[in-house]
Parts: sequence; structure tokens; C-alpha cells
Amino acid sequence: MHRRLHLYIDDSGSRRPDHQPSPRTDRMDYFALGGILIFEDEIDRLMRAHKDFMSKWELEYPLHSSRIRGHRGPFSWLRTQPDRAKSFIDALEQFLISLPVIGIACVVDRPGYVARYADRYGGQPWLMCKTAYAIMIERAVKFAQRSNAELEIFFEQSGKAEDQDIKAYTKLLKREGMPFDPDTSKAYRALTAEDFAKIILGEARERTKKTPMIQVADLYLYPMVKGGYDPTYPPYQKLLAANRLIDAILPEADRPILGIKYSCFDQKR
Repeated sequence: MHRRLHLYIDDSGSRRPDHQPSPRTDRMDYFALGGILIFEDEIDRLMRAHKDFMSKWELEYPLHSSRIRGHRGPFSWLRTQPDRAKSFIDALEQFLISLPVIGIACVVDRPGYVARYADRYGGQPWLMCKTAYAIMIERAVKFAQRSNAELEIFFEQSGKAEDQDIKAYTKLLKREGMPFDPDTSKAYRALTAEDFAKIILGEARERTKKTPMIQVADLYLYPMVKGGYDPTYPPYQKLLAANRLIDAILPEADRPILGIKYSCFDQKR
């Protein structure tokens, strides 16, 4: 009998190629989709660990990566209680690396994307989410195939139009396969529509930030994004060292077709 694998997805950054971000010193200008893979029979373990962590730190609000990093909103206490903040961050890191999950993502560098595709599609390249979603889902399906598993997809609610896009992209993969030029993508050994239809169960489904797996997906995504721009970033390195990112458990030769995808990073890695 096939095992069942769940993929929980969050997004980060604007999906529009023409988005003009605020100036940053870290060169990060991107759109990313990613999160965690977890076998269905391990979900109870994650739920218990999440409940214990939230209880220990007396948190009644979801874990939220950007608010934690920015010490904002309900996590503003991280700014005013430095000793407790350090203990919390250390405990959060240990919580994340203890979980039976695998981080996976596709990160698209916006300047690289615009440079590569500005002259195609009538000067109006796809929304970056279409590219990122197809690549990430294909890699998750390939991992499921290797694990003799079927795949269910869950994503954080973002907005009515955005949620419908994700569902439409899933249907398109199952009906037509990868949306890229087969000649230019030969090296990636693209899956067929039949492959997607066989492995992916039903439609992609929405979840809110209240879902513990979505919170963990959010917390995993930023280190994977940051790792594309700065591979020495400590949270990224710690997840790698703990074998919690897909790149860490793949043979090196398989990483280009199965690992975290840094798309249009030609000048950065």
C-alpha cells in the first residue's frame, strides 16, 4: 500500500515580475513558494511537538516567521526582553530541527527572471507563482515517486484570486504536464501529465495560519530563500546539518532535478 505524503506550502515575496521592492542591502528581491513535506503518519508527532512548544512559551497566537524576525505584532516582546528572546529563538530552532519534515522550495530571483523573460510572452512574462509552483510541485512529486507515496497538497490561504490560481495550476499539471518548453527543459527530466495525475490526490486545498503544519512551512521557507542569497545564513545551515532540507538527503547528482530550486540566480550562485 502506498504511503501518503503531505506538502504544506507558504509563499514569500510579490509574485509580480514588475514589483518594485523597497531598497535592501542584502540583494534579496524574489518570489518563493515552499514549505515542508511530511508523511501522513508523522503528523501527530508534529502536532504534539507544536502543542508542547506553544504551551511552554505560553503562546496563544500562531508562529509567524516575518513577525518573529522583525519583532513585530504579538512578537514585539522579543525586542523588549532580550534574554527571553534569545532563549525563545534557541528553543524555536531546536523545535524546528526536531520535526519529521523535509524542507522544499522554489525561489525565483526577480531581476534574473525579468532579464531572462522580458522579451518573451509579448513583454508580459507569467506571474512568478506559475513558474515557482510548477517547479516545486514537480520536485515534490518526484520525491513522492521515489518514496512509493501519493501526495496531497495544502497551501496557506492568500486571497481569493491567488488561491484559485494555485488550484488552477494543479489542474493544469495533471491535465497537460509541465508548462515549459520541452526542448529547453530536457535536463530536468520533466514529468508527464499522467505522472502528476497518478501521484497527486485531488485538488490543492487551503489552510489557515492556525494550522501547525502551515506555521512550520512558513518558518522553513525563509531560511531556504535566504540560503539562495547567503549560503552561510545560520538557520539555513542548521536545517541542512540536521538533514531537514531536501538537498541534505539527496545524492549531489540529484540536487539539480530534485532539490531546492534557485531559479534565475545565474549571477548569484
